[in-house]
Amino acid sequence: MAAEDTTPDLAEVTAELAALDDPRARAVNERHGDDHGVNLGRLRALAKRIGTRHELARELWATGDTAARLLALLVCRPKAFGRDELDAMMRGARTPKVRDWLVGNVVRKSPHVEELRVAWTADPDPAVASAGWALTADRVEKRPDGLDLPGLLDTIEAEMKDAPEPLQWAMNTCLARIGIEHAEHRARALGIGERLQVLRDYPTSPGCTSPYAPVWIAEMVRRRQSA
Repeated sequence: MAAEDTTPDLAEVTAELAALDDPRARAVNERHGDDHGVNLGRLRALAKRIGTRHELARELWATGDTAARLLALLVCRPKAFGRDELDAMMRGARTPKVRDWLVGNVVRKSPHVEELRVAWTADPDPAVASAGWALTADRVEKRPDGLDLPGLLDTIEAEMKDAPEPLQWAMNTCLARIGIEHAEHRARALGIGERLQVLRDYPTSPGCTSPYAPVWIAEMVRRRQSA
């Protein structure tokens, strides 16, 4: 007799997600623009129990539910998505956490990452463009060969000050990464940050580094030099 298949299906998984919904977690998440109430630790534990299930991931994504989409991004096979599929997923992502996990957990591992990075960075949709700039910041740090760093600084200098918040954050991260990783561009990166004053007054918890680029750059360089 064949063994009974105990792998959960879409209905069972969505029911479990509904059972995990916590009003207190939902209230916290909603303050950050995320419309779900599932504790992320419990979500990751559920994903670990399910394992890699790419077709289930597609079904979860298609529900449009934020918690289901986050779970989908944990149980999918990143390299199995096509370029146009990933582009559509980014454009359909409604919340910051879904966009962040889509970029960090899936697109960065995709064979289409560079093509999407280039296309998204120039996109008129600020949410899509912020994903492109996040991927650019990642490449500045890890694979800078072939990047036009002076050109990136030109764009940041011209556009970051008035960019919408998510795009401004991503461009600021790229600015800081250029200053931290590339000593030959550090003075200019510091100068741009000082002139634009973006995130200068952002509240920072004790022990954390300010996202204000001049402070961020100086602190990370100091740590490396003293290591």
